[in-house]
Amino acid sequence: MQSYPPRQETPDPPPALHDRAMDNLRFIRETMANAASFTAVPGWGGVAMGLTAFAAAWYAAAETDVRVWLTIWFIEAGVAISIAATSMAWKLRAARESLLRGPGRKFVLGFTPPIVAGAALTLVLARAGLHEALPGTWLAMYGSAVMAGGAFSVRSVPVMGAAFLAVGIIALLVPSVGDEMLAVGFGGFHVTFGVLIARKHGG
Repeated sequence: MQSYPPRQETPDPPPALHDRAMDNLRFIRETMANAASFTAVPGWGGVAMGLTAFAAAWYAAAETDVRVWLTIWFIEAGVAISIAATSMAWKLRAARESLLRGPGRKFVLGFTPPIVAGAALTLVLARAGLHEALPGTWLAMYGSAVMAGGAFSVRSVPVMGAAFLAVGIIALLVPSVGDEMLAVGFGGFHVTFGVLIARKHGG
């Protein structure tokens, strides 16, 4: 019987240089996108939010009727949300970014839970008649939301969140200065950090 040498399998050809280069480029691009700072926080939108908050704080501080006071701040919250959503959409479109992927998605996932918790606490405190605790709660929960979302943003954003948290704690410990802290936080901090973000990070 004639014997034959063992058959050697031909190795698969290596991937084309172009294909490997494209794979590497895709990996680098995705890595950079995931690590990038989310800069679509609206600076000028923050300034506008701060100016409307100043007006709300001025009107609300003169009110003795709690229901009117709450109504003023609820209206301000609606106005601020509209300004933030509109200005962020403009900035996202200009930067060709999205809230549904990459750093934008991380920002939303970090920002949303404290805001939802703050809304629930507002209902509980209002029903219990603990209105003096509302300014500190709003400031502290908003600050926590900005810090959590801002972990994936430019440095100014989490610093702003920390400032909100600080004045929120002051308002919780000293309820008599709640109106003043609302003006400092939602008014002053939004304007100050809004200008900083707008000048350094594209509007």
